Amino acid sequence: MRLQVDITKKLGSFSLSVCFDTEGKVFSLLGASGCGKSMTLKCIAGIMTPDKGRIVLGDRVLFDSEKHINVPARKRRVGYLFQDYALFPNMTAYQNIACVNPDRAEALIRQFCMEGKEGLYPSQLSGGQKQRVAIARMLAAEPEALLFDEPFSALDNYLQMRLEREIMDVLKEFAGPSMFVSHDRNEVYRIADSIGVMENGSLIEIQDKEDFFDSPQTVTAARLTGCKNITRLELAEDGCIRAVDWGIKLRTADGKRFEGMKYAGYRAHYFRRTDRMEPENVFACRIERVIEDTFSSVVCFRQMDQEKSTPDTELTWELPKEEWKQIFKETGQEPIYLKLDEDKLMPLAR
Repeated sequence: MRLQVDITKKLGSFSLSVCFDTEGKVFSLLGASGCGKSMTLKCIAGIMTPDKGRIVLGDRVLFDSEKHINVPARKRRVGYLFQDYALFPNMTAYQNIACVNPDRAEALIRQFCMEGKEGLYPSQLSGGQKQRVAIARMLAAEPEALLFDEPFSALDNYLQMRLEREIMDVLKEFAGPSMFVSHDRNEVYRIADSIGVMENGSLIEIQDKEDFFDSPQTVTAARLTGCKNITRLELAEDGCIRAVDWGIKLRTADGKRFEGMKYAGYRAHYFRRTDRMEPENVFACRIERVIEDTFSSVVCFRQMDQEKSTPDTELTWELPKEEWKQIFKETGQEPIYLKLDEDKLMPLAR
């Protein structure tokens, strides 16, 4: 079954404009808070009404501004999992499910391991139990599409992983289109099949998951995938590329990849040590600080002769803690040289 969305909506000073279609896979919207991800889901579910456009699920038109079609939310057969679960506080877990479909309530209680808890009210349930009831209630309606609006935002890491697996099991068995909204790239990578990047109310990039993380097309997408090192580019007279913010020259074997590109990105764990300075693609590092993460060391540095000192001129190198301890022990106060592998340098359009 196919979900087609082409809508616009203005809310105060904010404007939403999205166009996409997805069929039988998990399509994720990834973006910063306030970029329009949740608004998009609410328009699909019928909770909010677009100003213009069209929403089609399978062969059913859910919304068409020109034809004045706006199917009520209760008749759309679109399952929506709210961030706060939106359970009825005066109903038990069982009643929250049975009010949607009493014929499926007992089976769903068993499916989500809520036996013995079905008589409890939402205020008596843990965060994970509330979410299980909310998912069960969503499935009780036998929806044709599923929408998940940042379902793990209020959960601790351990519980998040457990419930993430449960949602993955649900999605594996579900034949219709599904959408998953998040600002967490790791959640998206584990759950989604394809990804759309949202920025200021617009979809600026859509790719399959692997392509998105391997080759993001824009600065926004690169940052959302976790790329910490991004620079402006200028073409140098000798055919090299000048990394403006990093203060070095870059030479690439395939210069065509960077034609028309205004930016480049490089992941923090791609750097490799070399024993000498070179004219291109090598940093003589001035270490600014070292941050100890849980299992890694994050080394912040600048090019040795870089005169400017701004957030963009500081680069990040991430490596295992033991490896950094050994390097620091070996080098002491001597310069550390880091080389960029040109095939791992990412061209970014904007």
